[in-house]
Amino acid sequence: MTGSAVKILVVDDEPPIRKLLRVGLTAQGYEVREAPNASAARQSVADDMPDLIVLDLGLPDTPGHDLLQEWREEGLSMPVVILSSRTDEAGIVKALESGADDYVTKPFGINELGARIRVALRHRLQQQGEKAIFQTGGLSIDLVKRIVKIDGQEIKLSPKEYDILRVLAQHAGKVLTHQFLLKQVWGPAADVQYLRVYIRQLRQKVEQLPDQPQYITTETGVGYRLREPD
Repeated sequence: MTGSAVKILVVDDEPPIRKLLRVGLTAQGYEVREAPNASAARQSVADDMPDLIVLDLGLPDTPGHDLLQEWREEGLSMPVVILSSRTDEAGIVKALESGADDYVTKPFGINELGARIRVALRHRLQQQGEKAIFQTGGLSIDLVKRIVKIDGQEIKLSPKEYDILRVLAQHAGKVLTHQFLLKQVWGPAADVQYLRVYIRQLRQKVEQLPDQPQYITTETGVGYRLREPD
């Protein structure tokens, strides 16, 4: 993804949406291709692999979930950012658990989508392994020494609180579903209520205003997102 424009495939059956994305993303320096349905998207991917796909879930011939799962089962690892209706929380969760990197809800702003695309591309380009220090705003996490600081002051976290924060930091900027976090920290049989309790406790320790979080934000009905690193 270096040396030439990043290639983005937009898969959406609504011409006005495709036009909006083509104009907006081209203005941001991307090379944009379009597909109005799953069949055309398959052909486009086969002809010339894109660097990233923007995928609508409500395609006329094949559900977006199924198309995404098909690509992942074929071993294709390009980032996929989902477009979804605001009320389709179950669909968003299903897509994320099927291998989507992020999502934006319709209606959306092109700047918001551009930010999600940059996070997804950057996340896929990261080298394997963790950076020693994660920093976003006044929050820093030493992933080697397991030390967490707010504005330079060390704070004490329980082992589970730290584990949750570590997983969020490893995927900073991306939304993580409830089930993904539960599986990473407790195992597949854990109750989501555990997660809500610990997130609340974490916010009490890392947020200046826990009810208006700046670092650990809620994606309603989906999961949580840690602010991007500086």
